[in-house]
Amino acid sequence: MAWPEHWDDLYSGTGCPMCSPERPEETPYGLRVFAGRYADGYLNRRGAQRGYVVVLWHGRHVAEPTDLDDGEAAGYFAEVLLVGDAVKRQFGARKVNYETLGNAVPHLHTHVTARYADGDVNPGAPLPKDREVDLDDPELRADAAALRALLAGGPGSAP
Repeated sequence: MAWPEHWDDLYSGTGCPMCSPERPEETPYGLRVFAGRYADGYLNRRGAQRGYVVVLWHGRHVAEPTDLDDGEAAGYFAEVLLVGDAVKRQFGARKVNYETLGNAVPHLHTHVTARYADGDVNPGAPLPKDREVDLDDPELRADAAALRALLAGGPGSAP
């Protein structure tokens, strides 16, 4: 497997699909559950299991967390942790995984994923990359509404 054909352009921000100034409530990939100063969080329609949110940096194009200044980095990661706390409480997660990758699309984003005591697809190990399931739309929308409510209440608010 090779790097995407236009990797250098994407890395510099040219044609970056995540750099849109729009912040839609719904995309083909998921439903927005968090709109912060530094990032937006989208509950994904597809994932290895329920409780998978992608938190996207919004602002200028940034490929690496080290491209942020100290205030931006603190703000971005504080918002990632706020989303992670809500994911843990909403889904009763035993553990929450945080992955800041960008290998396919080099725009700063963090995968926040609930891991379960019972019913986890790969307990005690990373989630398999070859297991993507479509989540039930009514359940997805109910989960999104619950996450929005938790996030509106801030850290530690009741589920």
